[in-house]
Amino acid sequence: MPRTPQKDCAESAEQLAVAFRLLIRRLRAEAPGETPLSWPQISVLKRLEVEGPMTGAALARAEHVKPQSMGATVAALRSLHLIERQRDPADGRQITLVISAKGRALLKKTRAARRSWLAQALSRLEKSERDALPNVIAVLRHLAGS
Repeated sequence: MPRTPQKDCAESAEQLAVAFRLLIRRLRAEAPGETPLSWPQISVLKRLEVEGPMTGAALARAEHVKPQSMGATVAALRSLHLIERQRDPADGRQITLVISAKGRALLKKTRAARRSWLAQALSRLEKSERDALPNVIAVLRHLAGS
């Protein structure tokens, strides 16, 4: 049976997904810290870092999880002192969650370790592979935007 562009694209999509999973696992393994965080915990920390204080309900909606699941994630992050509770300045009855200084430091340290590992890994590539990186990056950015 002849190959079709659709079949080629489907196979490439599968191979790309596998490669991404492997790279993400490797990057995650390079994260420093005595307590590995789950993906939902990391996602909440990053969201609070970028978007600022949020209620637990708003976090649950933003992360597309049930409030009970978010409650467990928040409790774990609070027990590690990575997030804190604070009163909403606009509505003192409302409690919001905010990333702590320790949480910011953990994200910064994690990003630096991952970037360092990735830079070292890229430096070990063949010159032709490194030369191809700008095109690969452009294609990946295009895919991400579509």
